[in-house]
Amino acid sequence: MALRPRIGVRRVGPDEQLTVVEHLDELRRRIIISALALCLAFIAMYVIHDQLIELLMRPLPARYHDQKLLTLSPTEPLMLVLKVCFWSSILIALPVWLYQLYAFTVPAVGNQSRRRTLTIVGGVSSLFLAGVAFGFFVVLPVALRFLLNYADNVFTNDLRAGEYFGFATSMLLASGLLFELPIAMLVLARLGLVSAAQFRHQWRLAIVVIAVIAALLPGGDPFSMLLLMAPQIALYALGIWLAAMFGQPPPWRREAWVAEADAGGG
Repeated sequence: MALRPRIGVRRVGPDEQLTVVEHLDELRRRIIISALALCLAFIAMYVIHDQLIELLMRPLPARYHDQKLLTLSPTEPLMLVLKVCFWSSILIALPVWLYQLYAFTVPAVGNQSRRRTLTIVGGVSSLFLAGVAFGFFVVLPVALRFLLNYADNVFTNDLRAGEYFGFATSMLLASGLLFELPIAMLVLARLGLVSAAQFRHQWRLAIVVIAVIAALLPGGDPFSMLLLMAPQIALYALGIWLAAMFGQPPPWRREAWVAEADAGGG
């Protein structure tokens, strides 16, 4: 009989199959844990929302540090605080979500060690947090300095709170997701869809795609675009290495390919 841990990875024997009810029970448990993690993170972020707002305003140019941002309705300050706390709580709860997602899918693909699970979840979470940090300390200040000083002899920029926090959170989220590029490349290689050799051969196309994505991000200015492209190129090289070292498809998928080839040949 399968062991049913409340939080950890569920152990399933090699000849054991879970019923639909067991899958649904496992899914319900994972969703409850993920929801609790989000609620606890949201409460923690709301308790320190003043410090959180001040932290998000640090990338602004110095002339905005002593100014209050503009709001245009009685409910806007409250809604902005809730939105900022919500997006911050997602960032805090992300490792728990990833662990629950991976722990739920493990029984479907085979037995996995707790160490391997934590390594994968830790790697994905670390890359995302590194991307957010890079966006906060490097990309966002440069983008804001360029955009807010552009044609300042013609325009007066009274910065609205909603527009700024929306721009900042979108930029940080996009930066974090872009840093997941090596993981995405490794997954594609593990699925057998793309090999490391194909990634190496298509490096020119990859640079073009990276440039297009960087240009479509909220900043849109050439400086933030170049700042986003530089680590992406390095991460693409890291993804090639990961695909070459760990991208071999699992045995069950290779056996399926052999069976399909034999059937086609027959």
